[in-house]
Amino acid sequence: MSAVAAIPSSRPNALWQALSKNRLSWIGIGLLLVIVLAAVFAPWLAPHDPLQQNIAYRLEPPSAEFWLGTDSYGRDVLSRLVYGARVSLLVGFVAILIAMCIGSALGILAGYLGGLVDQLIMGLVDVLLSFPTLLLGLMVAAMLGASLENLIIAIAITEIAPFVRVARAPTIALKQRDFVEAGRALGYGPLRLMGVHILPNMVSDVVVLGSLWMASAIRTEASLSFIGLGVPPPAATWGSMIREGFENILDAWWLTVFPSVAILLTVLALNLLGDALRDAIDPKLRSERS
Repeated sequence: MSAVAAIPSSRPNALWQALSKNRLSWIGIGLLLVIVLAAVFAPWLAPHDPLQQNIAYRLEPPSAEFWLGTDSYGRDVLSRLVYGARVSLLVGFVAILIAMCIGSALGILAGYLGGLVDQLIMGLVDVLLSFPTLLLGLMVAAMLGASLENLIIAIAITEIAPFVRVARAPTIALKQRDFVEAGRALGYGPLRLMGVHILPNMVSDVVVLGSLWMASAIRTEASLSFIGLGVPPPAATWGSMIREGFENILDAWWLTVFPSVAILLTVLALNLLGDALRDAIDPKLRSERS
């Protein structure tokens, strides 16, 4: 039983060492912190109402009054960009959280029980992986309709399969470890063994994958919003802002450039953070970089 408690205690030190050796991870943490704070404090940071239209200021270039310009309806791009961060982060986080919970549960179940259950679950995973992420999300979003809730469901479905695979592999190895065998000998049931003894020892792998795939979820959200299957207008989302600016890309470059840069920085920050977390839990990577 001591093995279960011994592993987590070393993780904070390993994480700090990984962050210390990987200087780029601090850039990712800083970028992500700025983006999250901007989303949380959007009502105080946005200089204008993101939904307020004023045709008199239509397609104004960046200026002292409108730092990032205005769109074709006269709405402030900076305000819409800040509020758009709320949608992207919310959709990405909630969708990945749902996919992480469902995928991890299915992966642990498949790895622990094996046999027919494993074959059925992994067969379903293979079907999901046979579709490109964006295409699968497009199909689900088109069937459910354009709304925030349906967008989260569509993206969560596309991200379940990777979590199943990541959770299944360590479960197969952990179920043969001594502390699991000891629990089985003491009469513990499968649910307790899977939830109390196996899950804590592989949750770090799932969290690392979650940080990396959250970047994919944000890209998928922007892509679906770009083609009109995201949050309905007039809500501000980065993907819909790029779509609205695409028609005026030659005359008003700022409409597409600034939302694109916001997506780029968010994805970059999540990838840098994911690399640091991966280094912290993988001793081979730590030894190679030391």
